[in-house]
Amino acid sequence: MFKQYQLRDYRFRLVFYVYAISIIGTLVIGSAQKSLQSQQIIGMVLGTAAMAVISVLDYTWILKFYWLIYAFNLVLLLLVKIPFTNIAPLGKEVNGSVRWLNVAGFQFQPSELAKLLLILFFAKFLEKYRESLNTWKMLAVLGVLFFFPAVIIKEQPDLSTTISLMGIFLVLLYIGGLSYKIIGGAVAVGLPSVIVFISLILQPDQKILDDYAFRRIMAWLDPAKYADDAYQQQNSIMAIGSGQLVGQGLNNNSVYSVKNGGFIAETETDFIFAVAGEELGFVGCATIILLLALIVLECIWIGKRSRDFSGTLICCGVAGYIGFQSFINICVATGIMPNTGIPLPFVSYGMTSLVTLFMAVGFVLNVGLQPKKY
Repeated sequence: MFKQYQLRDYRFRLVFYVYAISIIGTLVIGSAQKSLQSQQIIGMVLGTAAMAVISVLDYTWILKFYWLIYAFNLVLLLLVKIPFTNIAPLGKEVNGSVRWLNVAGFQFQPSELAKLLLILFFAKFLEKYRESLNTWKMLAVLGVLFFFPAVIIKEQPDLSTTISLMGIFLVLLYIGGLSYKIIGGAVAVGLPSVIVFISLILQPDQKILDDYAFRRIMAWLDPAKYADDAYQQQNSIMAIGSGQLVGQGLNNNSVYSVKNGGFIAETETDFIFAVAGEELGFVGCATIILLLALIVLECIWIGKRSRDFSGTLICCGVAGYIGFQSFINICVATGIMPNTGIPLPFVSYGMTSLVTLFMAVGFVLNVGLQPKKY
């Protein structure tokens, strides 16, 4: 469970990047909604404790219980479905979605923790069955194992987290050694399918998407016609542009501020990058992107030096987790992709998300403490 490590193998550089961006995130959250800043600081403290403990636990020992990890993840996701009543106060509804659990007065989101738990599970599973990865039977098994948690999360409903899980799953399959023939075949089938799908949903009488999803996509494609649905992204773009080089400053009282005018909803979560752009400018946004990129690259570098394949998968899975979510969040905030609610790692408000990210970094640090040379 515990091993003797050498201090020089502890990746303090990764820890520095994580704290640097978390501090920036806490400052921006405080500017977006001051009342939430203290909770984010508590999240950093809890996350630090979890990261410190996990970083010295032997990840190979934890992965021995990979089936228990998978089962525990499913149980947590299913508990969300228990209604919020006086008899069983577990699943809690917020804004029409039931994604949170109330346990002993604490509220957390199992779908965020599911990202890390599935990385751990598939890291061990793919290591154990790596030789048979490119058989159709194994791909079918992997598909089924991913299908159950993904569907449960989608039905909460939480489509953005489902998309994030899909990205992580594909990264793990690729690192696991999926044949380029299968990848090429999937691309050959997938690209025409995407074109057909887009052409079908653009039809006025389409029945594929529900009205909410349809209007979000159309607001992205034609913001002038769907102005009521596009205002969020359009105002986000305006806020980022108004920051210019160095921004208007944190906690400013400018009457020209898009944020201060209340023209952006979810400023502390999904559109935190818009607040950063307006108040920290191009320099602040570039710093956030650079730090996220450095964290991703550091995870990959540690994974390359891992003592075993499961360690490599953990590190690359965490890199995909952080990189994929960062890419989507920033693309949404800048209007490059349709609007979908997904947090910006280490920057957006959310204690479950922040603590889970710190835990994920803890596993990467532990992989780094056990390099190939030992």
